[in-house]
Amino acid sequence: MLRSFVTLILQSHSVLYTYTVCHSHPSNTLPVGLAAMSTVSRKRDANHLGDNGGTAAEAETKKPKPNGSITSFLGAPKARDSAAQGTTKLSFAPSPKVSFNKEKWVAGLTAEQKDLLKLEIDTLDESWLAHLKDEVITTEFLNLKRFLKREIAGGAKIFPPLEEVYSWSRHTPLHTVRAVIIGQDPYHNHNQAHGLCFSVRPPMPAPPSLKNIYIALQNDYPSFAKPPNNGGYLAPWANRGVLMLNTCLTVRAHNANSHANQGWEKFTQKVIDVVAKTRTRGVVFLAWGKPAGKRVAHILRDKEKRHCVLQSVHPSPLSAHGGFFKCGHFKKTNEWLLERYGKDGIIDWSLIEEKTSSSPPPTAPKTKIAVATATETNVQNNSTTVSTPAKAQAIVPKGDDGEKATEANGGGIPSSSLLSEDEDDDADALAALAEAEYELPN
Repeated sequence: MLRSFVTLILQSHSVLYTYTVCHSHPSNTLPVGLAAMSTVSRKRDANHLGDNGGTAAEAETKKPKPNGSITSFLGAPKARDSAAQGTTKLSFAPSPKVSFNKEKWVAGLTAEQKDLLKLEIDTLDESWLAHLKDEVITTEFLNLKRFLKREIAGGAKIFPPLEEVYSWSRHTPLHTVRAVIIGQDPYHNHNQAHGLCFSVRPPMPAPPSLKNIYIALQNDYPSFAKPPNNGGYLAPWANRGVLMLNTCLTVRAHNANSHANQGWEKFTQKVIDVVAKTRTRGVVFLAWGKPAGKRVAHILRDKEKRHCVLQSVHPSPLSAHGGFFKCGHFKKTNEWLLERYGKDGIIDWSLIEEKTSSSPPPTAPKTKIAVATATETNVQNNSTTVSTPAKAQAIVPKGDDGEKATEANGGGIPSSSLLSEDEDDDADALAALAEAEYELPN
C-alpha cells in the first residue's frame, strides 16, 4: 500500500509540468496548459488568467509538516510548479546578457572584413549583432558577402534595397521577440521587398499569399480589418514583437531563389537558434510550409519545451487549401503567450496603425558597397510604383476549406501527407507565382 501511495504522489508531481508543452487544440478552445490551469482553479474568478492567480510565494507558505509523512519524505513541489495552480508568471530564467563592445569588435576586424561587413556594421541592430558577431566572420558568411559584391559589381539589381536587408532586426530587437514567422525568399519585383517576410512596402497591394494570411486571421479574429487599399505592409506586427524572417535575405531582381544556397540559410538558421537560446521565457514559432518546418525541427525536440511551434501548409494559393485557412495559428499564438506572459504579452494583430505611429522606425543609413560607381544606381533604384492590380487572387475555399486534423508537438502540425504536398509550394519563392502577382517591366 505504501508503494502505491508513493506512485500516486509521484504521478501528481509529474502532471504539474504539462503547461510547458504546446499541444494541439481546436481554435475555439484553450491550449492544454490553459485547460489544465482552469481545471485546477475552476472555482476562481473568470479573471484567473490575469494577475489574480496564485503565486510562487503562496506555494512556499504551504510547507510540509515535519511529521515524517510521505510528502515530507518526497519534498514539496518545486516553486515553478505553482503555475499549474493558477499563476501565469512562470519562473523562467531571464535571457542571458551579452557584453558587447561594438567599437572594439570593429577595430579587431581586418580591412577586408570591415569592407565586406559594412552593411552588417551599419544596419544590423546591435541587440542582434552582439549574438551574431562570430557568425558574420565565418568563412561561409564572408563568401556570401563576396558573392553579393560580385552580383552588384556585375550590374545586378538586388532586392530588398541594401539598407533594408536587416530591417527585421531594427523593427524587432532581440529582447522584444515573442513570435517568429518564417518566410522563404524576398519578393523580387520593384517596390515590394523591404526586409520583412510576406510584407510589401506601401502602396503595394497584398500579394496572394498575404491575402490568404488575412483570411486565416479573420477566421481567428472576425473583427480583423484589412489595411486600406488592400495593403500588405506588416511592419506593425514586427514593431510589436513578431520577428518576420526570410530564409534568404536577398534576391536578384525578377529571378526567384537566385540567392539560395549561397550562405543566407546558415545565417538565418543562426538567427532562429539565437532566439530559441536567449528568449528563455518562451516564443511562438509559426512555420508555414515544409522548408520552414525544417528550420524549427530541433526546437520541437527540445526536452525543456520552452517554446511553442505551430506548423501548417504554406499560405500559397498552391497549398493553402490543405488546411491553412483554419489552422488557428493567430489565436493559438495569443493563447500560449497569455499563459507565459499574461495579458500584456499577447500580439495585437491589427494592421491599421494610428496616424501618430504610421511611419516606420528610423531607417538605417544608406550603405554603399565598394564597387564600380555605375552599379550604385542599381542598388538604389527601388522607387518604381506599380498600379497594376494583382492578377492572382487569394483562394477562398468553397465549403470545407480542406482543414484537416492537426497533431501534437506544436498545436498545428499537419499530417505528413499534407506536408509532402507543400514541399515545393512556398509561393513567393516560385517564379511562376511571382510573375502572376505583378507584371512589371524588366
